[in-house]
Amino acid sequence: MNERQQIIYMQTRIMRLASEEWNKPIEVIAELFEQYGVLHYIEECFGIFHVEGDEAVLEDVATYLKSKGVTGNA
Repeated sequence: MNERQQIIYMQTRIMRLASEEWNKPIEVIAELFEQYGVLHYIEECFGIFHVEGDEAVLEDVATYLKSKGVTGNA
């Protein structure tokens, strides 16, 4: 798998995990991620994220969203 495929795979895993952890439909998570540039953020941070577990990446994404003014579990 090349790096671009790995990034897409990670973005997908994090979206699914966010949906499960935050008890929101995947469509809501996809809209939220699009609105706040989370997919781009994951791509930009992939160099660091690829050595972390998905839970740690999701925690970082939640912090990123809070910095954008999103409160609660997205």
